[in-house]
Amino acid sequence: MNCRNLMHKMDEGDTSLLIRLEVALHLFFCSRCAARIALLEAAEDLMRTGFFPEDSALEKSLEDAVMGRIAAEYGDQPFEEPDIPAEISLRRWVVSGFVLLLSLATVIFGLDFDRVAASYGSSYLLPVGITIGVVITGYGAMFIGSHLKELAERFGLR
Repeated sequence: MNCRNLMHKMDEGDTSLLIRLEVALHLFFCSRCAARIALLEAAEDLMRTGFFPEDSALEKSLEDAVMGRIAAEYGDQPFEEPDIPAEISLRRWVVSGFVLLLSLATVIFGLDFDRVAASYGSSYLLPVGITIGVVITGYGAMFIGSHLKELAERFGLR
């Protein structure tokens, strides 16, 4: 049994006698896997006993325990969404978006583009197309993310 098979068997949780003997034999000879298993067992023991207070460790699920810790830390204060105004106005975002789109769409009319595209062919046009798509998608995501509240109010989505 090699190291990869050992971890796969450990993940499956197969408890047959033959598998347990193979795992024990491998762990006896492979110190690296034995150290990894020891760390995993220590982490499992920590999660079971020392991570949460004694009273909630057995009674609550993991979700309830985490949410209880959060509630105890913040008290009964309702979560208030910060009202952060956008740094750049909506008009400037749209105008700069059109300028960006126009400059990316007209890149094929550049002075060196014909020479490079002719020598490399479609293996050059594919990365150019991917780059244009990524830039436009990223710009759109930043625009929507920074003006989500304003866009939701404008289009009545709230």
